[in-house]
Amino acid sequence: MGEIEQRPTPGSRLGAPENSGISTLEHGQKPPPTPSGKLMSIKIQMLDDTQEAFEVPQRAPGKVLLDAVCNHLNLVEGDYFGLEFPDHKKITVWLDLLKPIVKQIRRPKHVVVKFVVKFFPPDHTQLQEELTRYLFALQVKQDLAQGRLTCNDTSAALLISHIVQSEIGDFDEASDREHLAKNKYIPQQDALEDKIVEFHHNHIGQTPAESDFQLLEIARRLEMYGIRLHPAKDREGTKINLAVANTGILVFQGFTKINAFNWAKVRKLSFKRKRFLIKLRPDVNSSYQDTLEFLMASRDFCKSFWKICVEHHAFFRLFEEPKPKPKPVLFSRGSSFRFSGRTQKQVLDYVKEGGHKKVQFERKHSKIHSIRSLATQPSEPNSEVLKQTQQSVSVTLGEGSEPPGGQSCPQGGDVTAASAEDAERQRGPGPSRSPAGSAKGDGASGAAAEEDEELVKDRPQQSRPRPPQPSTGSLTGSPHLSELSINSQGGTAPTNAILSPNLSPDTKQASPLVSPLLNDQAGPRAEDEDDGRRKRFPTDKAYFIAKEVSTTERTYLKDLEVITSWFQSTVSKDDSMPETLKSLIFPNFEPLHKFHTNFLKEIEQRLALWEGRSNAHIRGDYQRIGDVMLKNIQGMKQLAAHLWKHSEALEALETGIRGSRRLEGLCRDFELQKVCYLPLNTFLLRPLHRLMHYKQVLERLCKHYPPSHTDFRDCRAALAEITEMVAQLHGTMIKMENFQKLHELKKDLIGVDNLVIPGREFIRLGSLSKLSGKGLQQRMFFLFNDVLLYTSRGLTASNQFKVHGQLPLYGMTMEESEEEWGVPHCLTLRGQRQSIVVAASSRPEMDKWVEDIQMAIDLAEKSSGPAPEFLASSPPDNKSPEEAAGDQESEDDLSASRTSLERQAPHRGNTMVHVCWHRNTSVSMVDFSVAVENQLSGNLLRKFKNSNGWQKLWVVFTNFCLFFYKSHQDNHPLASLPLLGYSLTIPSESEDIHKDYVFKLHFKSHVYYFRAESEYTFERWMEVIRSATSSASRAHALSHKESHMY
Repeated sequence: MGEIEQRPTPGSRLGAPENSGISTLEHGQKPPPTPSGKLMSIKIQMLDDTQEAFEVPQRAPGKVLLDAVCNHLNLVEGDYFGLEFPDHKKITVWLDLLKPIVKQIRRPKHVVVKFVVKFFPPDHTQLQEELTRYLFALQVKQDLAQGRLTCNDTSAALLISHIVQSEIGDFDEASDREHLAKNKYIPQQDALEDKIVEFHHNHIGQTPAESDFQLLEIARRLEMYGIRLHPAKDREGTKINLAVANTGILVFQGFTKINAFNWAKVRKLSFKRKRFLIKLRPDVNSSYQDTLEFLMASRDFCKSFWKICVEHHAFFRLFEEPKPKPKPVLFSRGSSFRFSGRTQKQVLDYVKEGGHKKVQFERKHSKIHSIRSLATQPSEPNSEVLKQTQQSVSVTLGEGSEPPGGQSCPQGGDVTAASAEDAERQRGPGPSRSPAGSAKGDGASGAAAEEDEELVKDRPQQSRPRPPQPSTGSLTGSPHLSELSINSQGGTAPTNAILSPNLSPDTKQASPLVSPLLNDQAGPRAEDEDDGRRKRFPTDKAYFIAKEVSTTERTYLKDLEVITSWFQSTVSKDDSMPETLKSLIFPNFEPLHKFHTNFLKEIEQRLALWEGRSNAHIRGDYQRIGDVMLKNIQGMKQLAAHLWKHSEALEALETGIRGSRRLEGLCRDFELQKVCYLPLNTFLLRPLHRLMHYKQVLERLCKHYPPSHTDFRDCRAALAEITEMVAQLHGTMIKMENFQKLHELKKDLIGVDNLVIPGREFIRLGSLSKLSGKGLQQRMFFLFNDVLLYTSRGLTASNQFKVHGQLPLYGMTMEESEEEWGVPHCLTLRGQRQSIVVAASSRPEMDKWVEDIQMAIDLAEKSSGPAPEFLASSPPDNKSPEEAAGDQESEDDLSASRTSLERQAPHRGNTMVHVCWHRNTSVSMVDFSVAVENQLSGNLLRKFKNSNGWQKLWVVFTNFCLFFYKSHQDNHPLASLPLLGYSLTIPSESEDIHKDYVFKLHFKSHVYYFRAESEYTFERWMEVIRSATSSASRAHALSHKESHMY
């Protein structure tokens, strides 16, 4: 591309700021100044159909024009947008940001360039700014009008109703019909007018920002959202359409998607003349590579589509902008095109850091002025953009002037992503299109690709966006459960003993944690000794990241031993498990246990060298972990066949339990053992969860290391390998997590038959008050994608919940009814046969239920019909009748005796269902999924509110709960502390802690202080505990989860 290499100046090496746009160069290099000379005027058509004139130098690259448009709009997230225009052959193409404008737009006076959305993210909640969402909403509106966004009449009417709400405000039938008569949002709109008006009536009180959000929420679920079709033919000559999206390349026949090739499956993209070629990665069960060929109308059409694919792949899949390819000395072969600009990962990081000013803007088509951000979105400093008063603008760039859109970060050759973002923030509210986290890695493959050479190799994928982190203030409302504690005999506590005298909110007992092993008399570590030990360890953040791998690997090995050692030993003493089931479970876990035992040894040996314990003079060569991770992750790929079997093993085990009383009793008795601190079926999914943990650790390492670090290349390579494995197993993981959760809930419920059926998905469970003739009564609600159950807690020893009723979601409506009933946070749910009134404990709790119930109703409406009846009126046929004759005292006791597992399960009293019941809160499947990812273990020092010393404990965080061990060698926990309802804060000065890296957990009168060994481990514990003490938003967490696929 002919870029001239420029070495860092002395000033840049000393940290002096340099002026630069969005960098496409190496660190420390400065792009050539914007060319001077003759200016040309270019007309830009905005998304609101206005036209603006921009004057730029003829020889300026396309990036200058795009930055000028974004600056004019005060648009921070401009990287999602692009400029398109018809070239001299009347083919609509994107403006290349690196090529001179004059070489692309030959007759600018006769061409109107359109500013449109180019990259559609998988989830609109990733768009942090209200202005960005507004522009996306305008794009949806435009696509509807042009027939690009096809959908059924109901969806179309709902979309238009949100557009009308944002433009004219609340419902008024006369105004609505007058407005619809003047504005055509879709062809054949007249036939939908009544339905649009009906839907608009439901949006009263909705702000324009909220309307944009809801519009995008509906649009993103449509198959044609963000799709631009490119005509082609397959090898048989059948006419098809190709498209590219954030997930990969899509194939359409008409407007129906018939195939999709995810980026994880694509090995190479290329084109030869009119032929577009997709080379897929080898299938697991075959040794050949499959190459797909499509014929397009011309070479220009083919190359244009190939370029779009290159850009989408880079934007959604890479950590950072790809490096430029070295210019060949003699001749070049193929295209030198590459993606230019920030990747989505860099945009998210930059906006999350809040490196820009919060301001207002106006909506051209709206009669309602929006001055606040969407209420359901996390408060961000970038939620609004400068108010627009200009109707036109001319941007003139003279000699030596910089491109509008940004200045460079003060960075040297070794600047990291974080330091670049810090420098960005220090500059103040200047132009805001400078790169965030634009460090380039030596190991990062450039996205420039030749026409017949490889495009997609083993590249790192972008890290998933994390949920917004709350402040260190109180994170919950008023909880409703006293602290849980273990018994006073210490080590002989029953399994999963809980940190407080009783689950009952009425019980008030003194001190929790009275075990000799967990109280102050257990001999706390001396303060000076602990400080001395900590100071001898390395202070590099990478060391503590590597140490996290070691500590969590220890816990993972213990979890594998629950299956390979403890459960296998129990099964071997009993012949109740069929040999086929044994051969499906244990041979697929034993190789993993052996492999990870060796893996842990290698990690611990490396850490010993890193710390200098075994060889103090060693430096550098052993202060890294990427080579160990890369070697072992490549080894894990050889065990992929075993990983694929774990979901089959889980299904087979549950099938066996359902059909065999003896196997059911064996598994029940095993779950009562102390070593089985989680539900048995959870351990079967641990290997799949562990892959995600490796991916997260490697993402943190890659973000921490500068590209010049010796460990960077290995970490990037290891990340690419593990990302591929996670992508392959992602679908199985989601399915099995839902399957496991349904079976776990089945054990907590009585009066339910065939709870686990194909297609049923768990959404949320929690405590609500139901209004009846006796007033408000506490009930436990279970929401699925087809039905809502409400239950009460039984009085039997099993502590199960008896189902009182079900409301099929098909045809259900929901409305807030606080004024009607005089009850705060009150809802009326109207089913086809029954209506109930429920109240939540707080407004945030009510909002969660409203969001999830509405989503579930929408899902049910799209299904084939009403949910099947599944309330059991009699015991299942495969259970013996004598079980139902055990107790005769109450209806609850009779219902509880359906199965021996349910009747004799005293440990069911401390499950998540019971914690939600006593703390009057709820938890969703999204929260469970986030909890799976946020697992952590390691040593912490613990102190009580009124104690003096600190006690060292081995702590494991999983399933919304802290499990306490005396050391990592223990086989079972001494106690557990469920965290739902707790507040997480940092101690105040008045609490007289005076130690670094201390966080505080408190619930009612129960207070605990925990102390970490470093800043990194402190931040990690805070991060994972926040995920349990405060519920993630559904939309953000879903994007977080879906990003595994990309």
